[in-house]
Amino acid sequence: MRAPYFAGFTALLLATTAGAQSAPKAEAPIKTAVTADAKAPKGRLSDAAIPKAYRLDFTILPEKDSFSGRNEIDVTLKAPTKSLYMHGRDLKITKAVAMIGGKATSAVFTQVDQTGTARLDFAQTLPAGPATLAFEYTGNLGDSASGLFHVKVGDAWYSWTQFESIDARAAFPSFDEPGFKTPFTVSVTTHPGFVAVSNAPRVAVTNVTGGLEKHQFAPTKPLPTYLVAFDTGPFVHQTGMIPPTPQRPAPMPYGAVATTAQKDKMGYVMAETPRIVSLLENYFGEPFPFPKLDQIGTPIMAGAMENAGADTYGDGIIFLAPGATTRDKQAFGMIVAHELSHQWFGDLVTPAWWDDIWLNESFANWMGYRIGNEWRPELKIGVGALAEGFGTMNTDALEVGRPIHQPIAENGQIDSAFDNITYGKGGQVVAMIAAYLGDEKFKAGVRLHLKRHAYGNATSEQFFESISDAAKDPRVLAALKSFVDQQGVPVVNVRRQSNGIVATQSRYAFLGSTPPPLSWTIPFCVRVGTAKQCSLLDKPATSLAAPASGVIMPNVGGAGYYRFDLAPADWQSLIAASGTLSPGEALATTDSLWAAFRAGKAPAAWLFAEARAVAANPDATASIDGGRRITGLRARGLIPAASLPGYRAVLASIYTPRLAALGFDPAAGVYAKDDPDQQSLRHDLVELVSDEAGDAAVRNTLKTAGEKYFAGNTAALDTGFLGSALTVVAQEGGLPVVKSLIDKALASEDPTFRQTAIGAAASSGHADAATYLLGLDDKRMRSYDRIGLIFGVVGNPDTRDLGTDWILANYEKLLAGGNGIFLTSRLPQALATQCGADRADLIDAKVGALIRKADVGVLGYERTLESIRHCGVLRQAKSAEIAAALAVK
Repeated sequence: MRAPYFAGFTALLLATTAGAQSAPKAEAPIKTAVTADAKAPKGRLSDAAIPKAYRLDFTILPEKDSFSGRNEIDVTLKAPTKSLYMHGRDLKITKAVAMIGGKATSAVFTQVDQTGTARLDFAQTLPAGPATLAFEYTGNLGDSASGLFHVKVGDAWYSWTQFESIDARAAFPSFDEPGFKTPFTVSVTTHPGFVAVSNAPRVAVTNVTGGLEKHQFAPTKPLPTYLVAFDTGPFVHQTGMIPPTPQRPAPMPYGAVATTAQKDKMGYVMAETPRIVSLLENYFGEPFPFPKLDQIGTPIMAGAMENAGADTYGDGIIFLAPGATTRDKQAFGMIVAHELSHQWFGDLVTPAWWDDIWLNESFANWMGYRIGNEWRPELKIGVGALAEGFGTMNTDALEVGRPIHQPIAENGQIDSAFDNITYGKGGQVVAMIAAYLGDEKFKAGVRLHLKRHAYGNATSEQFFESISDAAKDPRVLAALKSFVDQQGVPVVNVRRQSNGIVATQSRYAFLGSTPPPLSWTIPFCVRVGTAKQCSLLDKPATSLAAPASGVIMPNVGGAGYYRFDLAPADWQSLIAASGTLSPGEALATTDSLWAAFRAGKAPAAWLFAEARAVAANPDATASIDGGRRITGLRARGLIPAASLPGYRAVLASIYTPRLAALGFDPAAGVYAKDDPDQQSLRHDLVELVSDEAGDAAVRNTLKTAGEKYFAGNTAALDTGFLGSALTVVAQEGGLPVVKSLIDKALASEDPTFRQTAIGAAASSGHADAATYLLGLDDKRMRSYDRIGLIFGVVGNPDTRDLGTDWILANYEKLLAGGNGIFLTSRLPQALATQCGADRADLIDAKVGALIRKADVGVLGYERTLESIRHCGVLRQAKSAEIAAALAVK
């Protein structure tokens, strides 16, 4: 699974049900009464019954609010039993029996907690040995990307599934855990002429009673429940064959599945998927592990999901129109490579339990950037991995947190494992260890792990063993475990001494924070002048020989998951050189400088000096990183109103000359022949210069082009400037324009325009527009759209408090409705733009008890509160410095 990382409004679009669309019939949703059972497991099931195979038979008419199913599960009973625990959530079970030797024993199915643990009580004791559990039932088709869900696109309804982490139980009675892997035989009955896709190839379509058609699929390879998929509707299904590779001698069928609204944008994913598959086969040294692959789009998915042979993505990720931006292509390459790498690492070999899911996601995150970079080197996708890793350090440095490898005892803790610690930190730690070992040794360990556990399950320890056995270097285990098994960010303080340098490690802490001390085994690479050396730092202080002079770069390539600090003179030298550093080193410098500032060790003036120096870096991501971070000061309320003119003047002095040197014409296609990184830089500079620096000339140019585009002249505006232009149009036009913009957005099935227009409307900064949008009740509004409005409103400093107060008043409603992994643990992030202990106390007084009682997103919420309090400490300590640095001279 992957949620978008690449910067912008899309990365914040999660999923909620507030204000979501309705199906034509107002059918009452099935809500199963929960009968408490103190003996029921709160997390992992016992081994009393082991599933061996599933046969799932569904009737799905996507326009309905409910579906029906027949389900058979072959199990082995460990001992004689009259009851057992399994899973099923909000299912109306009309029949439940156990079949043994042709004899049926009736059973009663009872849901015993809100997460979907259930008890199956038999009319008489069943003997140990094989049995078949059979069920007939109905369930809900939801309207957010969770369980079995449906969406109306144009005049037609479609349905999809999203089962990770524990939402398969909302679609069929099951043993819904990753450790239970079995074959699944799926059939779907639906309207004639509809397309149905699942994990395995379709083997038959037959006419059945009621004028419907039944699609039958071949049995799958052994899978856990969370990787099962079946999608139904009037889809467009393009197909082709991926040519043979050295690892796979025969061609492999593949396809793309889209709603009719996206049928003209399927060319890119069809053209590029074969190349990414072949690169992954080459890395793993094994053929694609399943008999076919479909790449499936849905309009309300915030990220993507690695269902075996049937990956699902948000429409905007894979359905790219001609003229797609560099950022769009970067996201495509990284996310598609991430999901397809899971076909081996996660689907072929699956974690035994959710506490090892980090290994799936951390590895796939690293592979997404690695293979994405190999797929299209000119897009510089790999730089994004470092940016994501450094961004994660601010979460990892909090006192409230978790290690990458976190014990999970209860179902409510599972979704917390799918956060930026797993993706950003885990991915960079994997990259750091791979770099230390060398590509060939690390790859050998990965291949050994897959061979040992193919079509089965494995633990973190088993992965560590494979890496160690292949590398024949036990020290790597100490380094890996020191980062995986404890939270926190190391900071390496580098100081010159008579014969070189001394590197002292400690735990990074924000100003006012006092986390307990920790130590790591750090793969550390430093360059002094042109002399580079690497060492494992496993002591509090380590002395290294180094030249007496030269700029010190304490994180060569930026690959290390640590921060660094320097003496003032060495900081000044490194800042001055930041425009000439490699992209990763420039990002590491910016991050560590800001970390020193937030720890109270670096003055605010250095931040602006470094932003000015690094702006000359030729890499687009590195050159604007300092400016992006400066805008965060304004977003969090650390730029007082009196300093706003100075803030705009400083940003204008840094970035307007760069934009002028590149040139700026907003019309479509003007810069189509430019280098992709240069295109991306121009897009980012326009956003900074127009929205943050407030340059009148650039804003007027954008406004004119945006109005022409809005009136139907799409040639007037390149896609890369769409967000900036529509934001200016909304800011200048106020409520009347916001109303028109949101109306046009909700009428559109173009995911880029829809999401961008909603973001622009929400971030207008006008209180009356924000109030209108938050209260909007429009049947065209989807779950995906509503959360975009919320984050857009709180993301603008002028409507931040208004939006926060609205969230607090509606938090219970936002949590309701089975939103799944894309919202529940992440909703507290919408409150994170607040600053100060008083605001944290207010938030906690209003929603703290609710969140803790629901036991949903508690970790994310506690992190948010701590971050808000740290912001207040920083504001009190540094506001005068910031104001002085921004004083207009």
